[in-house]
Amino acid sequence: MPPTDASTTSGTDTGTTRAPSNEDTLELRLSDDLAAYLAEDAAPDGGGTDPGGAALSGTGELLDHPADWRPAVTPVGMLRLLPVRLERDLPLITRWMNDSAVASSWKLAGPEEVTANHLRAQLDGDGRSVPCLGVLDGTPMSYWEIYRADLDPIARHYPARPHDTGVHLLIGPVAGRGRGLGSALLRAVADLVLDNRPSCARVVAEPDLRNFPSVSAFLTAGFRFSAEVDLPDKRAALMIRDRLLRDLM
Repeated sequence: MPPTDASTTSGTDTGTTRAPSNEDTLELRLSDDLAAYLAEDAAPDGGGTDPGGAALSGTGELLDHPADWRPAVTPVGMLRLLPVRLERDLPLITRWMNDSAVASSWKLAGPEEVTANHLRAQLDGDGRSVPCLGVLDGTPMSYWEIYRADLDPIARHYPARPHDTGVHLLIGPVAGRGRGLGSALLRAVADLVLDNRPSCARVVAEPDLRNFPSVSAFLTAGFRFSAEVDLPDKRAALMIRDRLLRDLM
């Protein structure tokens, strides 16, 4: 169970706040080529095939075909979730995983193979967890895992319901953290899940209970605190966004 709370806000789980570096600014400005490449297999109509016609990872039925989900309009821009492709996305995601604020939560720092093994476990699986790249206004800037919480080991630790869907979020560039971006994206993705998964009545998350900025981000995003949950690697805050309450929170 990867962490839900890695860097949804400012990286405060390390106890320090780091100013944006030149590398982070460069990453935001030089993303046009990557965004253009992403657009090749992410047409506006939500196409889910590569140029050769092969189905992209993450289009399985267990999660109602995330590759086909349309972009979400958010207060911070247009967000599109694209299922991860190792040959395209591994270097970028590996770089994010090696950020000190991220590494303390996700524990995937190291060479590309460390991140690749984590991604392959999902990509080669049965589709119960789909790793996605979050592209905001054409810029890849976040990593997501959309997963079937009711089919995940976490279901042993809380009263899961059929089709409960979980989310994990990592905001990559340091410049994108700590200004409410995480809350806006979490709300948008939770609503994407509810819009595209009619059988799902709840979106769930399990940030570390001690990560107050992360818990706050989920609350601002329309999740409610449900319970404290003892997981193998942390004591978590079980956060839930209910379909029935989505218009009220």
